[in-house]
Amino acid sequence: MSGISTASSGTFTLGGESEVNRLGYGTMQLTGPGVWGPFPDQERGVRVLRRAVDLGVTLFDTADSYGPGTAEELLHKALHPYPEHVLIATKAGLTRPGPGQWRPDGRPEYLRRQAESSLRRLGLERIALFQLHRVDPAVPFEEQIGVLRELRDEGKIAHVGLSEVSVEELERARAIVPIASVQNLYNVAQRDSEQVLRYAEAHGIAFLPWFPLATGQLARPGGPLARMASRLGVTPSQAALAWLLRRSPVVLPIPGTSSVEHLEDNVAAAALELSQADFDELSHPFGHG
Repeated sequence: MSGISTASSGTFTLGGESEVNRLGYGTMQLTGPGVWGPFPDQERGVRVLRRAVDLGVTLFDTADSYGPGTAEELLHKALHPYPEHVLIATKAGLTRPGPGQWRPDGRPEYLRRQAESSLRRLGLERIALFQLHRVDPAVPFEEQIGVLRELRDEGKIAHVGLSEVSVEELERARAIVPIASVQNLYNVAQRDSEQVLRYAEAHGIAFLPWFPLATGQLARPGGPLARMASRLGVTPSQAALAWLLRRSPVVLPIPGTSSVEHLEDNVAAAALELSQADFDELSHPFGHG
């Protein structure tokens, strides 16, 4: 597939400093079953990541808990030394007792240790965007954000991001350190984070919707997303990504895949412009069917 590029999605400047193309790539699928262990086909993983760069992806989102550690290691294997325009974002704050298991750990000493481990695995001197993967209810919120501020002040991270937070938590965090991004569950079918998105838009904060392609019943045969995709001659995934890109200029979708074919399919959505009528149809809470 030639002529496609994430450049068609437009750009966003993270933290007022780091410009990226809005359509990024998430690495969670480049692990073993249950997001556990290394990706079984390392060479295919390398091909996917290198093809993403070829297609203009400049924002790669990963986490220490993916594997754990193995997604960061694969990024290093595929892309290091990183092209100057590529920004690597990672996360810490979840531990992995086993496949499919996730537990929050927001102790400052743990977050610091994980940041330093990510620096080593990724082969970086500074992490461009370091995100708190989950707020740990067992640790004072200010302590979790405080260590992120310390890491930023020390030059180990450039920008701070949060994941799965409320507007109130965003405001509390911003009183401690500038917040460049927020990563919440959000897609055409699941919009519980609408208020967080509006807050991010009002304050110039990047909004990274995770599970951007979890379209649920809207994509079922005969459903509104499937009908629209058929009418436009695109896939439901492309229509869903195009809706996200049109939803707000601060939205930076990070769809992940372990297939070059699916990667190219996703990137093609960057050039898909929905009409106002199509956008409004998908924006209806239940579609029109």
